[in-house]
Amino acid sequence: MKLSASNGFYAFWIASTNTYFGTYVTTFVLQVLIVVHLDGSALDVGWINASRWLPYVFLGLIVGVLIDRTNRQLVIATTDICRGILLILIFLLYSFDKLNIINIASLMILFGILSIFNDSAFQSFLPQLVPRQLLTKANARLEQSGAVAETSGPALAGWVTSLITAPFTIVINSASYFLSGIIITFIKHPPKTSPISTLTFNQLLKEGINWVYGHKNLRILAFNTHIWFLFHSMTTTVLITYVLIELGLNSFILGVTLSSAGIGAVVGATYAPKIGIKLGTGKAISIARLLYFPAVILIILAQPVQTNWITGAIIILMIGQFIYGLAMGIEGPNEMGYRQSITPLQLQGRMNTTIRSINRSMIIVGAPLAGLIADEIGSRNVLGISATGLVICATWLFLSPIRNVKID
Repeated sequence: MKLSASNGFYAFWIASTNTYFGTYVTTFVLQVLIVVHLDGSALDVGWINASRWLPYVFLGLIVGVLIDRTNRQLVIATTDICRGILLILIFLLYSFDKLNIINIASLMILFGILSIFNDSAFQSFLPQLVPRQLLTKANARLEQSGAVAETSGPALAGWVTSLITAPFTIVINSASYFLSGIIITFIKHPPKTSPISTLTFNQLLKEGINWVYGHKNLRILAFNTHIWFLFHSMTTTVLITYVLIELGLNSFILGVTLSSAGIGAVVGATYAPKIGIKLGTGKAISIARLLYFPAVILIILAQPVQTNWITGAIIILMIGQFIYGLAMGIEGPNEMGYRQSITPLQLQGRMNTTIRSINRSMIIVGAPLAGLIADEIGSRNVLGISATGLVICATWLFLSPIRNVKID
């Protein structure tokens, strides 16, 4: 079976690409803004990262119930446009010399609330557009878009930031969210209706939780992913300060090295469906998670510019980032395709937000913790801690029953 343009998937794909670019550029530029323009520390970067995901702790499970009762298309469009407005507010605060860590954190909390609704509706809307057998392929297409954005987004952001500064890059980037919201609004697709539930709100909430943690395979995958996010967030939190401060590279080179992860993700996502079919979905996910450990180890091996080995440091960083992205490209479509394929349509929103809310809660713990440890003993040591955690998660998953699951 092939993905069809008639069901609105291609328009959805284009809109998601704009959002991916917006996300990667925003993440990159905000961290540069904090470190360079506000003289922030690794801990400040950690708190900002955590504030973006904080709403998931309090609202994640509730949003899942609401999304399963709401027009998902309308939610995606509205929240995209509102996120674009928040980025403009950051620029305005900077322009009037009112921007500080507290203001950014507050706006990122609002950004996070909008993202909860957007992410849940986004992941739950896809099964309405494509049949079950094509979910892995559709997710692979989306992963490729995300990978392209990850490849060129940081490099583009680094280049633009070096020309017009981070605040101006942020306001320009708001257009990506506006465009996504407009495209989503005009998508036409065959309606898929879910059974009307007579359960109360609390019963619906409990039903979603029981589905995730009561399913014999989904439970293992969910718990493993929660722990993986803890160590992944530690890696991403200290990476910016590690490269800019400890290695002494500039923001443009940082963007170029980070883009290598996107190249790896493009390659991984391109072959993800074939790998999932050939090895089985579970083995594809498990093997991908084993790749994160050597990727972080390579990043740790990069040496500061004071050693006069700048080219070598950049090459090692790029290889490490490439492997990290390759793992994400293979894992993402297979994991999401499996989760969506085994979950009934009426439970998609609750399944997605239940898992994502705990994942994001791990970021809230991991990001500031990584920043705190980095300020005390250095970012390189934090990367060593995260590498250890990632290899433990990979081994656990590889030895579990998940290794043998497939999408029928």
